[in-house]
Amino acid sequence: MFPKRENRIALISCHGDPAAEIGKEEAGGQNVYVRQVGMALAGLGWQVDMFTRKASAEQAAIVHHCEGCRTIRLVAGPEDFVPRDEIYGYVPDFVDAFQRFEAEEGVRYSLVHTNYWISAAIGMELKQRREIAQVHTYHSLGVVKYQNVSPVPMIAGTRLEVEKAVLKTAERIVATSPQEKEHMRSLMSSQGSIDIIPCGTNTEHFGSVGRNQARQALGIAADEKVVVYVGRFDPRKGIETLVRAIAASDWRNSGKLRLIIGGGSRPGHSDGKERERIEGIVQELGLASFTHFPGRLSREILPTYYAAADLVVVPSHYEPFGLVTIEAMACRVPVVGSSVGGLLYTVKPEETGLLAPPKDVGAFKEAIDRILNHPEWARQLGNNARKRVENLFSWQGVARQLSDLYEQILTEQATRKFADELYQQKLAEKPVRSLASELLEATLTDSSTRKPA
Repeated sequence: MFPKRENRIALISCHGDPAAEIGKEEAGGQNVYVRQVGMALAGLGWQVDMFTRKASAEQAAIVHHCEGCRTIRLVAGPEDFVPRDEIYGYVPDFVDAFQRFEAEEGVRYSLVHTNYWISAAIGMELKQRREIAQVHTYHSLGVVKYQNVSPVPMIAGTRLEVEKAVLKTAERIVATSPQEKEHMRSLMSSQGSIDIIPCGTNTEHFGSVGRNQARQALGIAADEKVVVYVGRFDPRKGIETLVRAIAASDWRNSGKLRLIIGGGSRPGHSDGKERERIEGIVQELGLASFTHFPGRLSREILPTYYAAADLVVVPSHYEPFGLVTIEAMACRVPVVGSSVGGLLYTVKPEETGLLAPPKDVGAFKEAIDRILNHPEWARQLGNNARKRVENLFSWQGVARQLSDLYEQILTEQATRKFADELYQQKLAEKPVRSLASELLEATLTDSSTRKPA
């Protein structure tokens, strides 16, 4: 009888803790993706373990999210915050800890879905040690990212090698947009198997608050023009472009404009330093009276901020997908985004929002003013945006696509293993010449009975 596969998978997000509070250092779209995918897959009957690096001695080793889904924090290097580019040196430690966990729990994962390039290296190291299938999602491509970063970090060469290698060696690569797949093919390699499965969002949670209710909750007047940014404080997120565009806006001196820049910051860390820099630009440009920094926005309050907005701006220099985009769209809010990466896929210009070249202050100013100056059109864009998210970007739909992919890979893996075992058994029982004749006869018989295509 054909062997039954185990209904257990491992998601690896080494630097992006799925159980972390979103908005903290190193806690953004990837963390949301891994956690939401894990929970949705558990709802489809998978046993999902999500592995990350323990970044504090006070952190719980295991966090249960729902039945069948948990985050497991492995000790790899110091139990302290480590910048992501320095985590690569602890890849062997992470793999050792992963295998110790398997031994202690009495489990053995047949498939690992790795996220980001450091986790890709972990998956490839596991494949060197034993048989295991690997699915990989990049979340960010170094070959694209480093075109927009100066200076290029010392780790860049290693990252590019790892990203190119996993494209060739993983059983499957998951691209989150057609644009990301095109970048892989044109800039990295023609080899490797790539499926396009987008990121998703919770369409019940995002969209649960109405505009009037949201503005009342936040103390925002009905006639204010509200522009919102949500995300990390990182130079690559393009917040400076947004601030300078607002400084040039038609609405700057109206007394009706409010700019909200929501996101986490930790003093002494990179995002805290970037927040201080952005605050300095806001002061320099005379925008402080109507610019608000609410800090980290919890998942519970996020829909309220989105719903209160006239538009949400995603001015990233590079964005493989951009979860904020579809969260805002699910809340019936138009998006002005950079014409890069996954934003070219999620935002439909003139239908759900507008796109502008990254770092182009004038283009962002014009796009923002177009939407603020035409409220009826803005409402139509928002309604279109909601429909687009419902049709393409729900977590349940994403999880179903990933589940089908895992099923296919695990079935192929089990089939190969079964065939190998059967071959070895027959090889032990019969002379090689006899076995070869039997296999040839089976092949000819199969060919003669197969229906033409």
